[in-house]
Amino acid sequence: MAVEPRNLSAVREPRDWAPASWQQKPSVQQPSYPDAQALSDALAQLRQLPPLVTSWEVLALKRKLAEAAAGRCFLLQGGDCAESFADCTSPLISNRLKVLLQMSLVLVHGLKLPVVRVGRFAGQYAKPRSADTETRAGETLPCYRGDIVNAPEFEARARQPDPQRLLLAHSRSALTMNFVRSLIDGGFADLHHPEYWDLAWVEHSPLQGEYRRMVDAIGDSVRFMETLAGPIGSFGKVDFYTSHEALLLHYEEAATRQVPRQWGWFNLATHFPWIGMRTAQLDGAHIEYCRGIRNPIGLKVGPGVKPDALLRTIDALDPGNEPGRLTLIHRMGAGRIGAELPALLQAVKGNGRNVLWCCDPMHGNTEALANGVKTRRFANIRAELDAAFDIHAAQGTRLGGVHLELTGENVTECLGGARDLTETDLARAYRSTVDPRLNYEQSIELAMLIVRKRGTLGGAVAP
Repeated sequence: MAVEPRNLSAVREPRDWAPASWQQKPSVQQPSYPDAQALSDALAQLRQLPPLVTSWEVLALKRKLAEAAAGRCFLLQGGDCAESFADCTSPLISNRLKVLLQMSLVLVHGLKLPVVRVGRFAGQYAKPRSADTETRAGETLPCYRGDIVNAPEFEARARQPDPQRLLLAHSRSALTMNFVRSLIDGGFADLHHPEYWDLAWVEHSPLQGEYRRMVDAIGDSVRFMETLAGPIGSFGKVDFYTSHEALLLHYEEAATRQVPRQWGWFNLATHFPWIGMRTAQLDGAHIEYCRGIRNPIGLKVGPGVKPDALLRTIDALDPGNEPGRLTLIHRMGAGRIGAELPALLQAVKGNGRNVLWCCDPMHGNTEALANGVKTRRFANIRAELDAAFDIHAAQGTRLGGVHLELTGENVTECLGGARDLTETDLARAYRSTVDPRLNYEQSIELAMLIVRKRGTLGGAVAP
């Protein structure tokens, strides 16, 4: 059973909060705009633009995340490390959607649970960086902070933060959302025809036989049910939500609205904002902003986080212990998860907190090769995910989701996987401007591994 909220007044009435109150707190990872008036003008335009999502969609997702925390469904959150404006094209968007639908098909079939699908796109244009500047050949420029801030080319004009990019990010997010909604409403996700989701990988992958058998089994099940009960229209559509890191707070504030017949404030640029590890300071601007909105919130939890500090952050973001409000996304790295995660699980469980636990096996396993190229090894990604399931089972908690950086394209950015990509392969199709992503084949392989792992642990844990 889900834990009931502790204090409904705390859920409804965040104290001393306004959309701009974050500006009174220490802020990090924010760009330095050279023209304050240009920034003010761009934000004024943003505040007048239509929202990208609706409050009822936000609340529907919160209910589904509460179900995932209770073990009645599973969260699949995935997409690009950082979207680019140039990638706002129909083939790239549809392929990204295809791979998430294919992964959810594998998970639904194998876990025998509904899957909550959350895309890491339609707004993931900002990225945190480890330094404010970058130096090449003796020249120092501002670092690239994502297309919402500046451009990746290493030249002074490109790297200067430009407020007009805030408006471009809103526009590209709206175009992406519109196309995704049109695809889904038009039957793109119809379970009668999962073969429509196929990408070229199924003709070449070592996993093609297993995937084909799964598709055939689902098709047979749908036809059998409809033979007994007649056409079942709900198989033609799925619910799909968006998420991005709530990093650039001027942009998030401009998207924060009140709506008729609902109390409180909503971030209507996304259904599911999350707080990254670099911006999770308890007294900082990002926690201050997120504590006041009604959206479900994700919180990245990395190595070095102490149990008491995590509990204080949970209290700040979710004082009422509201079901579906808070998703804790742990990202420890394969080498550290065994030492770091158990104490956090014990503390949160012992405190009676009603959270959804999710594993990000990507960010803790990033490494730089001798030539400076960043990559991730599929073996380490798999090892962290395997360990996460085992640790949760040992602690009597539930791993209810995964958070992945992936693409629907045939990139070669992560080593290993079914085709055993090597360092030589990276040069063939390395396209990310920030972090390495799973390609479509590796993504489906990981979904199959999740199913097998849950099977060895006895399947889904009953609520």
